[in-house]
Amino acid sequence: MSRIADIAAALAGYDPKALGVDAVQAFLARLAEPAIVTQAERIPLRDALGRVLAEDIVSPVSVPPHDNSAMDGFAFDGSALDGLADGATVQLRVIGTALAGAAWRGSPGPGDGDGVKIMTGAVMPAGLDTVVPQEFCTVEGNAVRFPAQALRRGDNRRLAGEDLQQGQPALRQGEIVSPAALGMVASLGLPMVQVFRRLRVAYFSTGDEILSLGDLPREGAVYDSNRYTVFGLLTRLGCEVIDLGLVRDDPAALESALRRAASKADAIITSGGVSVGEADHTRAVMQRLGDMAFWRVAMRPGRPMAVGLIPPNMPDRGPAVLFGLPGNPVAVMVTFLAFVRPALRRMMGCNAACSAPPPLLRATSVGAIRKKPGRTEYQRGSVHPVAGSLPEVRIAGNQGSGVLSSMVEANGLVVLHHDQGNVAAGEAVDVMMFDGVI
Repeated sequence: MSRIADIAAALAGYDPKALGVDAVQAFLARLAEPAIVTQAERIPLRDALGRVLAEDIVSPVSVPPHDNSAMDGFAFDGSALDGLADGATVQLRVIGTALAGAAWRGSPGPGDGDGVKIMTGAVMPAGLDTVVPQEFCTVEGNAVRFPAQALRRGDNRRLAGEDLQQGQPALRQGEIVSPAALGMVASLGLPMVQVFRRLRVAYFSTGDEILSLGDLPREGAVYDSNRYTVFGLLTRLGCEVIDLGLVRDDPAALESALRRAASKADAIITSGGVSVGEADHTRAVMQRLGDMAFWRVAMRPGRPMAVGLIPPNMPDRGPAVLFGLPGNPVAVMVTFLAFVRPALRRMMGCNAACSAPPPLLRATSVGAIRKKPGRTEYQRGSVHPVAGSLPEVRIAGNQGSGVLSSMVEANGLVVLHHDQGNVAAGEAVDVMMFDGVI
C-alpha cells in the first residue's frame, strides 16, 4: 500500500471529495512525520533566532547565581518586622553599600537593626533577607526609617536559582528560538547552540495565464502574486526557499520542475492546476510522478488541494512532500496558514506545541456574518481592542478569493467552524491573528 493510501486508511471517515479541516490537519501531521529534518548544526547564538533546537539546552549554572536585590533600597534582617504592631516604624543603621557586580564584604549584626544600602542586582549580604525600596524610606544621615506595614520578610529578594537551577533543562529540543530564548541562553553564558538545518522548500506557480514581473501585460493574463506571498510566508517561517519561477502548462516543463524540486528540497509548494476538470496538465503530471491525493476540502476559500510524495532522481534522498494549493491568491494564503504551515513546522523538527495551528482569539463580531453549516470558512477581518471587554472584529472589505486588498487590510482571519451557522452582530467568534505569521 502506498504511503498516501496507508494514511487515508487510518483516518476514520476519510472522503477526498468532502474532507473536513480537522481531517486535513490530521492527515498532514502523519504525512510530515517521516520527513522531519534530523541533520543538525552548531551555530552562534546571534544566528539562532527562529531556528529549531536540535537538543535540550541544560543550564550549566544557576540563574541568578546568588541571592540578589530586586530593588534599589536597603537590605536588612527581616526578623526586625516580627511582632510589630500596626503603624509601627522600623529604623535601620546603614553600615555599608552593596553595588551590583561587587559583593559587600562587611558583616551586619543579626537582628540588631543594621542595614546595607543596596542596588538592584547586587548580592544580598550574608544574614540579610529583605529589601525595603528606597521610596518607602526616610533617610537622615546613616539612619533609615520606614513603616513596618510596607513589606513582609523576604520581600524584594531574588533567590539564587529561582529562574533556573544548574542542571535543569532551560529549553527543550523542538522549541523555536525566540528573542526571549536568545536572552535566556545568553544568561547561561552559552555562545553556541545546536539547531536543525533549515527546511528546504521549493515552490513555483503554474498556468499559461500567469505573467512574471517585467512581462508586458496581455489580455486575459494576470501577474503572478502567489510566488511572492509564498516567498514571504516561507521566509517568515525560517525556511530555505528555492524559487523555481513560473512553469508553463506543458507536461514536460511541469515534470522537469517537479523533478528538480524533489532533488533539491524537502517540500514542494505549487499554486494552481489542482481542481477537478482543469484544462491544464498539472494534476495529471503530479499523479504520474508521485504518490498523490487530490481533495475537495469543506472550506472557503481553498476548496481544491493536492498532497503527495514526489520521488527525486537520486537514490540517497527520500521523496519530497508536495502541497498543491489552489490558484486564487487568498486561497493560497489561507490553505498555507491552516494546513501547510503546521506541517512544515513539524518537518522542521518542531515539537507538538510549536507545530500546532496558531491559537485562536475570541472577539465580538461588529456585524452579522452569513455562514452555511457544513464547511469551515475563513473570512478576513480587522480586530480592534475594546476597553474592559472582548476585542471587536469587523469583516474586512471584499471577501473574494482573488482579492488581496482585503487580505492586506485585515489583521486576522475570522474562523467560522464546520457546524457553525450565521453569526449575529454582537456574537463572539474565533479569530486567527496574523501577527508574526504573515
